[in-house]
Amino acid sequence: MIPLRDTIPSRHPPIATWSIILLNTLIFMIQLTLPEEGVRQLFYLFGMVPARFTHPAWAERAGIPVDSYWPFLTSMFLHGGFSHLLMNMWALWIFGDNVEDRMGPLRFSLFYMLTGLVAGIVHCRLNPGSTLPTVGASGAIAGVMGAYIVLYPASRVITIIPLFFWLGAYQIPAVVYLGLWFVLQLISGTASLAVDGSVGGVAWWAHLGGFVAGVVLHRFFLSRGRRPRRLQPDETVGDEEWRRYFG
Repeated sequence: MIPLRDTIPSRHPPIATWSIILLNTLIFMIQLTLPEEGVRQLFYLFGMVPARFTHPAWAERAGIPVDSYWPFLTSMFLHGGFSHLLMNMWALWIFGDNVEDRMGPLRFSLFYMLTGLVAGIVHCRLNPGSTLPTVGASGAIAGVMGAYIVLYPASRVITIIPLFFWLGAYQIPAVVYLGLWFVLQLISGTASLAVDGSVGGVAWWAHLGGFVAGVVLHRFFLSRGRRPRRLQPDETVGDEEWRRYFG
């Protein structure tokens, strides 16, 4: 499933969402100027490597500082490739503006970083022996998605579903789309527990931790002066209109 956009318009310019996307893009562009070994060093120094905290002797031998906790923050702004960056920023673009609409830029930024920190902690707790760096904004974005599913249960996500050589675009209820996403993460995360923690892959439990943190913590960041705008009749898009283009 490829999400295109949601059906809830925002009332205010999503300044924080735009800024986070811009910052991630700029940092990725800097990454592109580095040689392969430079990127590797960058990921080990500023990415999330659980073993640096659980096995300090190994970290010292590898030349990784053991007294720095900055990677819990900096790992959110590094990405392993263009597709990794694009998928994360696209999800943030779709869901971030509406959550920011209810929080305001400053509170949203703090919420985003907090859920990202929780995601990093959960990843380290469940993969304590991993010596591979984990990078990406997906944990924090999962927190945004967790807030979205609670704040906008009536929203729909316009999604392209490819079936062989045919593309169909449908409005899927946000609770279904995000609920299915959560279940898939849970299944994959549970399966990953049977795999050696030193093996690379997707940080499923970081996604789950961020999502749950978003569901639980978002209420503490809501601004009383910001309410969702009601949809106008001409702002709804029916499935039949999308089928004209994709059916």
